[in-house]
Amino acid sequence: MRKQLFTIGITLLLISLGFNYFLKTGFVFSAVMVILIIVGYYNTIQQKHAILRNFPVLGYFRYLFETIAPEIQQYFIERTTDGKPFSRNQRSLVYQRAKNIDATSPFGTQLVLNQASYEGIKHSMFPAKVNEELPRVLVGGPDCKQPYSASLLNISAMSFGSLSENAIVALNKGAHKGNFYHNTGEGGLTQFHQQGADITWQIGTGYFGCRTPEGNFDADKFAEKANLPAVKMIEIKLSQGAKPGHGGVLPAQKNTEQIAKIRGVEPHTTILSPPCHSAFSDTKGLVEFIARLRELSNGKPIGFKLCIGETSEFEDLCNEMIHQNCYPDFITVDGAEGGTGAAPLEFADGVGMPFEPALIFVNKTLVRLGIRDKIRVICSGKIISGYSILRAIALGADMCNSARGFMFSLGCIQALRCNNNECPTGVATQNKMLMKGLVVTDKSERVYHFHKNTLHAANELLAAAGKSSFADVDINIFMRGDEFANLSDNYFPDNLTNVTRH
Repeated sequence: MRKQLFTIGITLLLISLGFNYFLKTGFVFSAVMVILIIVGYYNTIQQKHAILRNFPVLGYFRYLFETIAPEIQQYFIERTTDGKPFSRNQRSLVYQRAKNIDATSPFGTQLVLNQASYEGIKHSMFPAKVNEELPRVLVGGPDCKQPYSASLLNISAMSFGSLSENAIVALNKGAHKGNFYHNTGEGGLTQFHQQGADITWQIGTGYFGCRTPEGNFDADKFAEKANLPAVKMIEIKLSQGAKPGHGGVLPAQKNTEQIAKIRGVEPHTTILSPPCHSAFSDTKGLVEFIARLRELSNGKPIGFKLCIGETSEFEDLCNEMIHQNCYPDFITVDGAEGGTGAAPLEFADGVGMPFEPALIFVNKTLVRLGIRDKIRVICSGKIISGYSILRAIALGADMCNSARGFMFSLGCIQALRCNNNECPTGVATQNKMLMKGLVVTDKSERVYHFHKNTLHAANELLAAAGKSSFADVDINIFMRGDEFANLSDNYFPDNLTNVTRH
């Protein structure tokens, strides 16, 4: 086939040169025509692509438009209130706060407020004074020997591998300057996470950084890293929002030799973390594992992260905590709408409980069983603004983690290229050429400013509601659009022409 195409190509080139001599059309034009003819002929005989077989040259436009469709949608079609999972307005808010510039908007809201789905804060006629000090939360239950004072907002779990080296370093340096913690994600604690910031070390089912050659938990390796001064908390990952019950996924194109060495795996292969832990297999084993990690870490806060699925299992886990009189210091609740670098679509769209009902369920279960005061609840789910922080606290959280919010602060443009190593901003890629576009000194400052300005906005909203402490926040400070209908029914007559003012 190749010899046949080569022969045809040479023949066509000679013919085109002859036309070029007589018609003076130029060599470049002739060469282009030869290439198109060769490509066209090849596509008529290939059997893999039906479109190219029927439309040998024009068929390529279909693939071109398909490739640039997300960019066309984002830049030319979607409105400022459109865009999934985050609208342009939401992304712009993060960009402005990260750049420490004016984050106001002109001419009023673009949302339709007079509808049942509207949700807002009941402001007070007598607002409280805005607290300029950024809020913190003490984490550490009755068995904790080294409690940790955490910021109200922190960096959620994102591994080196999912994110680039430059992104991890910028996040950590920004967290160090802003005095908030950086969750390592399940990919392990690396040198890039150790730039001065406080660390929450996440232990996933792959036990990266504390695994035996067979992939099981290694207590000695864990103890060595868990007792580093920078490691303030340890989080056992049971499941995550985008793919609960599946285990982490690192695509082969992002699994470089450097990352494979850190994780103790084969490079350039897709890494699928097991869906479940090998160190335990039931609620009894999980509670015992929590106690074991607390002992190995000399009493540092130990918790776990999960996306709620079968609710009875969580209730059984709480009862087992009571039975053993052993409690995690914190529980991180992730919603099914959570983000990730790579997830099967069926899991992303159809597995797990959404953030709001999950957080409400966890909080109510802990309260009902009388153990809420022993455990801090951390939420992780689309936290990007002061409003989303206040809302999460009202639903039962003590503090918040954000992943995609901090990705936006690094310059992420929601290009949706996280899973194929082609992130154009250098955030979620291991491509050195793309990674160099992310300048650590600049982006770390943006991480710092996003955190600071977002918490300041939360303080302002708290004061607007007439509250002086986040401990006073509950669901009663919020209003829903369906309440307006009740107000209309109670206070406005059916015939407005009969309204009098005397």
